[in-house]
Amino acid sequence: LQPHLPPPPPPPPPPPPPPPPPQCSNPPLSPAKKLYQVLAEGQLQPRNVREELKSLLQNRSDSFSKELNWLLINKPVPSLIQDGPQCGLVALWMAGHLLDAPEAVSLEKIVNCAVENNYTVQGEMFSGDNMVNLAKEVFACHGELLTDGLMGSNRSRILSHLKAGYPVLIPYDEDFNHEPCLRKGHRAHWAVLTGVLLGLKCKMLQDVYEKDHDIPGLHHLAGGAAGASYPEDCVVEVYLLAKQGKSLKYQLWEYERVHQSNVQLAEFSPKRGSDGTAYIVPDGGVKLGLCGVVILLQPLFPVSKLTAPTTNN
Repeated sequence: LQPHLPPPPPPPPPPPPPPPPPQCSNPPLSPAKKLYQVLAEGQLQPRNVREELKSLLQNRSDSFSKELNWLLINKPVPSLIQDGPQCGLVALWMAGHLLDAPEAVSLEKIVNCAVENNYTVQGEMFSGDNMVNLAKEVFACHGELLTDGLMGSNRSRILSHLKAGYPVLIPYDEDFNHEPCLRKGHRAHWAVLTGVLLGLKCKMLQDVYEKDHDIPGLHHLAGGAAGASYPEDCVVEVYLLAKQGKSLKYQLWEYERVHQSNVQLAEFSPKRGSDGTAYIVPDGGVKLGLCGVVILLQPLFPVSKLTAPTTNN
């Protein structure tokens, strides 16, 4: 008889597979930036607004008649680049720096307030009425909605308001260089106006105005001067100083060109209408909400403090 032998031991288990190579954790992709955001990242915030404006004027010196005296009046505001269709809310944030708010107001607070009041979904503002109400709620300021654009009786109101150092909010059609254009409202955009450049055919009083040291024919308000005073009929040319949410820099726009752009806002952009995004547009559309709208904002103190141009009787 064969002796009983135990079965052979089972073979050893195979070695475990090698660990997978470490994977690089890719950061989440951020939304693609707009061209204006990329360009703004390469811009330096101007440290001296007066020098920035003088450089702007020097670059366009051929546009200004040497036969006129030029008066520059501006109350500067900081810049802010918008994220998405926030142009109106960003313009309001910039304007808020001239409204003597008791405490700093963040863009986030403005956006949240607009959303809570059902004024906006994405940051868009297609209603002048809603913009005025939003400004009053956020900044506890006085707001007035003008219609019919920048000409007629509104012209002297707007110029007096800017000369007094108060901001003006204006909707317009934005061209690719951010200047006003005529697109029937398809490129509706908001800007804040904070100053004016006036071409005057009258003599400049030395106790009220001082000559610029670098630009012949340019004048500023003299230190201690109560405000600009001149016969209204001596104003020959008017330019507006504007900021908007797609550039850090000031822009200089012809007054009539801004008016023309402002009063032809009539249609909602077909591109926006078909992009699948929700927007809040008032009853009556862009034409009722934005066409001819001009918003005057100022702190809550008497309107009588505004300086007005003198008139010849």
